[in-house]
Amino acid sequence: MAGRASLFVMVALVVIGGAAWRLHWAADAAIPTTKPVARIPVQIAAVSRGDVPVSLTGLATVQPLNVVTVRSRVDGEIMRIAYAEGQTVKEGDLLAEIDPRPYKASLDQAKAQQAQDEAQLANAERDLARSQQLAQSAYASRQQVDQQKAMVAQLTARVAGDRAAVESAEVQLAYTTIRAPMAGRVGFRLVDKGNLVRASDATGIVTLSQVQPITAVMTLPERHFGDVSAALKRGEVRAWAIDPDGRELGAGELSVLNSQIDQATGTFKAKATFANGDGALWPGQSVSVRILIDTLQNVVTAPDDAVQRGPDGAFAYVLKDDSTADRRKIAVARQADGVAVISDGLAAGDRVVTAGASRVQAGARLDAAEAPQAEAGARPGEGRAAQ
Repeated sequence: MAGRASLFVMVALVVIGGAAWRLHWAADAAIPTTKPVARIPVQIAAVSRGDVPVSLTGLATVQPLNVVTVRSRVDGEIMRIAYAEGQTVKEGDLLAEIDPRPYKASLDQAKAQQAQDEAQLANAERDLARSQQLAQSAYASRQQVDQQKAMVAQLTARVAGDRAAVESAEVQLAYTTIRAPMAGRVGFRLVDKGNLVRASDATGIVTLSQVQPITAVMTLPERHFGDVSAALKRGEVRAWAIDPDGRELGAGELSVLNSQIDQATGTFKAKATFANGDGALWPGQSVSVRILIDTLQNVVTAPDDAVQRGPDGAFAYVLKDDSTADRRKIAVARQADGVAVISDGLAAGDRVVTAGASRVQAGARLDAAEAPQAEAGARPGEGRAAQ
């Protein structure tokens, strides 16, 4: 009897234990085993529509518009230096004077010879007149008249030569005063007062550079030649000079393309001219020159950072209304200055991911924040070079 009771108790315990285990398993099964999907933090910006400037940038070297090495046209001693090194001079300003006394003496001598020959010519003309009157009365022969005419002609030619000699002497005397042939800035003095200069000297007296206006010769890839040439044919092509720190040094315009393309480097040269009123540009200075060759009208634009690249081409992640990402295939017409021109795939008003896209996949839930506001594109004098 006692054994049966013990067996009953053991069976009851097994049943109770099994029931408790099933209740525990059921409770565990009721607890969710998956965690909620985390949102991916990203920055977004709106796609817009507007005008986009098309510009090109090339490295350039600043060059004077004109450079003149001022030399002496006559031999002589430098009596005066009338400029200071680095001075800005106007056209016609006195630069130097050469001892004029030898040339003044030559001029006086030429004038004296001219006066003498003119007096002889006047006397010969009077003799000719008298001979012609006597010939009419048969008191003078035809031969005498002809000889007197020859004398007048000879003296007339001599007087003409004297006048040329006087003019030449005046020119030589004028060359002793050396004046600036143009407005510009003088360089270092090459000859000091008291030195003897000659017309055959190669060094000259001073170098004069025209820096207002001034030019910059830039180099551009050959593939852009057609675009730049077409822009020049349409009209004025604006240009901006930029220093290595990105500061604008001056605005001007593209003035000329070089006559040929350098086949060795695949580049061509172009020259831009700047007023340089503040003297910010200096001969020999290295700058970047940006030229505005076109403006794309009413195009769809997105921030450059929104464009992603994959095996099948360019794409962008678009934020949908339910805060999920839509992977959108796009066509990029141009990408420069922080702006991408989109020809297909996006529309004005779309919101695209500009930061954090490396973690995004199609359908991912996004925690979107507006990207910092930026200009739709750098103005022609700023920003990165167009490629």
